[in-house]
This record gives sequence, C-alpha cells and structure tokens, in this order.
Amino acid sequence: MTTTFDIPTTSRAAVLTEHGAPLEIQEIPVPQELERGALLVRIEAATVCGSDLHLWDGSLAGSQALDLPVIPGHEMVGRIVAIGEDAERDTFGTPLRVGDRICFTHASCGRCEHCRFDNQPTLCTNRQYYMFTNCSKPPYLVGGFSEFAYVFPNSGRVLVPDEVDTAWASAASCALRTVVHSFERIGKLNPWDTVVIQGAGPLGLFATALADHLGVGRIITIGAPDSRLAIAKQYGAAQVVSVLDHPEPDDRVNAVRELLGGDGAEVVFEFSGARTAFTEGLGMIKEGGRYMVTGQIDGPGKEVPVRPGFITRQQLTIMGTWSGHIAEYRKALHFMRNTRDKYDFGALVPHRYRLDQATDALSRMRAQEDIKPVIEPHRTEDS
Repeated sequence: MTTTFDIPTTSRAAVLTEHGAPLEIQEIPVPQELERGALLVRIEAATVCGSDLHLWDGSLAGSQALDLPVIPGHEMVGRIVAIGEDAERDTFGTPLRVGDRICFTHASCGRCEHCRFDNQPTLCTNRQYYMFTNCSKPPYLVGGFSEFAYVFPNSGRVLVPDEVDTAWASAASCALRTVVHSFERIGKLNPWDTVVIQGAGPLGLFATALADHLGVGRIITIGAPDSRLAIAKQYGAAQVVSVLDHPEPDDRVNAVRELLGGDGAEVVFEFSGARTAFTEGLGMIKEGGRYMVTGQIDGPGKEVPVRPGFITRQQLTIMGTWSGHIAEYRKALHFMRNTRDKYDFGALVPHRYRLDQATDALSRMRAQEDIKPVIEPHRTEDS
C-alpha cells in the first residue's frame, strides 16, 4: 500500500440512521489495510443529488434495498491518500499518484451476464453501491458525506482534469454522467430536431447545455423557479415553460404544443422526477418521436395511467436510463473541460456546506433554494 502520511483511525461522517431525521455526525472506522485494487481518498467535495433526498425521506426504498445506517452521497471527488496493490492506474490507464483527484463509480461485479455479456454494468445484479451500503460493516466508508471514502476494488475511477473545478467534477460524477448516458442511449440528435427537456434541476440544466453543444436546432426546457430557467436560457434553451405559470399537466403540454405550432417535438427527455411528467411527455412528442425517461423512481404514489395503444399508434420509441458507468464519467469531465468557457457550470454549485450542515443542504435542495449543494467535509467554520 502506497501512502505519504499516517492514515487516521476514524473519519467523521454524516450518517442516516432514521429516514427523515437529521443526519448524525459519527466517527466511522478507517480501514488500515486496502484490498487489492482499492484506494482510500480524502473527500474534497460531495454534491447533493436528488437520490440523496429520496434516500433521506425513505422513498428510494421502492427501488433499492436499504440497510441503515448508511452514509449518503454518491457523487464526489476524492484526493488519493493511499493506493492498494494493482491500483496505480485509473480505468483508462492513466497513472495515479497520492494527491491526485479522482471520480469513482459504484462497483459492478464484472462477472454477471449484464457485466460480461450485455456490456451494461449499471444493471449488474451484484453491484456494490455507495450510499446504500451499511456503514457499520467493513469497509465502512461507503458514502460521500464523509471526510474519507473507500474506493471499491471494482469501482471505475478516472483522473479529474486539472482544468475542471472540484465542485463541478463532483456534480459531473452523477448528474452529468447520467445525462451523457441518456444522450448516448437515445441516439443521434440532429440540427433540425426540436428537443424538449422536462426539468430544470441539475440533470435538466446539464442536458440543456449538452443538447446546445451538440447543435440541436431548438431546445425547450420546462421547470422552475425562474432563476433556474434563466440558467437554461444561458445554456442554450430557445424557450422555457414555467411550471409555476402552467401549474397543471395539460397546461404544460398545451404550452409546448403552442410553441411548436401545434406539433410535437422529435425528442423529449424526462429529467424532472415529477409524478405526472411521463404522461405529460407523451403528450409533447411528435408522431414517430423518441422519449428518454431518466428522472423517475419507483415508490408509493408513483403510478400513472398510460394508454399503450397511444404508444403503438404514434409509433413512439420509449427508453429508460439508469445511472452511468466510468466511460460516461470520463466523457462528462471532458465535456466540462472543453466547454468551461462556454457554460457557467459554477452557477449550479454556488453554495458550500460543512459536514455538520449536511441536513441543511438536503433541506435547502428539497425546498429548491439550492440547485446543487456542495458539502466540503473538511470545511471548518473559519474556512
């Protein structure tokens, strides 16, 4: 194991012990020996994802097994402090050294049919997850809201480019990589296409920027509040539709159709997570169009009525995206590096929080007072 200083025996972490309750600051054991292929990192930044909110309030239980206590956080940037045997390079062969910044993935097994035959590791049935894994058992440091984190031996890892800000890279490691995965699955976008993006949260705003950079002919972004829609316009949206001005699902469908002269869009992306978004999106698609559903999760009250015959008659292509693998992480970081002067990614991550303010960060994101809160576990009151 390669390291340059004594590894601490414990790490402060914000721990979820009860759904809906404030996170508890606890001292979590730090593994003193690393498995072959593992890394230990000092978390520089962990950005809050919508999934962290659903983990906190318990609504993720419908789609993911949970065994409390857990450390929330799965989008983060860590600075390497210890390197296990055979972990001296990132997934793409770039040498890694103590002090380097990396993003890293959940760990797929590499053995199941999804991993080896389908080449879809995000569907791995044996996946080790950050933020869902019980933190009272080794290797303990299995979430981003912590001073240190353990990089599983099978986790993909990628060096963060020097030109990419740490908070940006953290946001890229879930929100943007998921958007990249969604765009790759939906297929080619053309300069004559109209794209509707449902949602003006981190995913929807990243999607607006990526669609603009790819040269889409016209982008319409739906969401709220107005401050987020202003960012969407800066990122390339030709028009925006406010859910505050159009509070009912039919209002939003009609607003989009009116902007398009009664027609639908060639492509619709669902990044909102709103219960009614799926049926709304169906109403916004042109005959023969494509629909990518990314923001929806299972859970009580998420059921919506759908007429399958409408999908048949309109000859629609409907797809879903779950998570992303290390290739999407790398592409997301390169997109940020190459477009950092074109899009103000800092507008998504303006606010910083200490570890003991993690519950406040979750609350502010839920209230839409913060787009993408940044938790800096080593931040102090004086910094």
